[in-house]
Amino acid sequence: MFLLQLRNELWKLFGKKRTYIGFGALLLTQTIMLLLFRFTRWKEQMARMLDGNGYMAEQFISILTVAVVMLYPLALFLFPLYLTLVGGDLVAKEAEDGTLRMILSRPISRARLLMVKWLAGAVFSFILAASLGLLGMLFASFWFPWGNMFVFVPGEMFSMFNASDGLKYYAMAHLFLAVKACTVMGLAFMFSCLNVKPAAATILALSFVFLNVVLQNIPFFSDYKSWFFTYHANAIWFQIFAQPTPWWKITESLFVLLGYNLTFIVVGLT
Repeated sequence: MFLLQLRNELWKLFGKKRTYIGFGALLLTQTIMLLLFRFTRWKEQMARMLDGNGYMAEQFISILTVAVVMLYPLALFLFPLYLTLVGGDLVAKEAEDGTLRMILSRPISRARLLMVKWLAGAVFSFILAASLGLLGMLFASFWFPWGNMFVFVPGEMFSMFNASDGLKYYAMAHLFLAVKACTVMGLAFMFSCLNVKPAAATILALSFVFLNVVLQNIPFFSDYKSWFFTYHANAIWFQIFAQPTPWWKITESLFVLLGYNLTFIVVGLT
């Protein structure tokens, strides 16, 4: 019965048009970014940087490099928007439409109903994260060749990988990005369990995320970065590309996010 209820929730979730807004927006944004990469001076600037550091640019301006360049801003800024949009709808929309009362008249516990809804949101989060990675590589393959991977973020990292290792780390980054996605969705799910409208639940979750981003990037708070939600949410996937990979940091952040997820579920159930 649990699996049948989960199937029903997934059917309802993916039957809503707003569920696909995130997929469409990511597809459109990636297309625009690729057109800019292809028809501006980005390639020459990247080649100059690589040549200046002793690397052959033609080996590193590749599908994987372009996919990672697109991944960074999308995962930081656009990703939370569409996750909170879906998470904020899971319970609050049912209450607004009046269908929650009918569902609760069936002989199942509230805890079971809410856990099924949370799992449906988690499935959506993993699918959205996987789509971001697969679409990025697919579209990049139209204009760029297969090759080694180069990851550069000013002040953060300068990493080089061969093609096989790059693909492996790219896949792992998206696996951990799905954990971040599930946590952000869970935050919106928690607010959705309150007596608020779906839009209010989404705005509350986004406000919490962006408040953490703003405070985390204030220089005076640099010593307290590890206390912010977004620090751990981004560290688990972004640090994958560092050389050597700081697995202890990633593990620490995973446990912190596990605590956040449990907190969101418990507060939502309460």
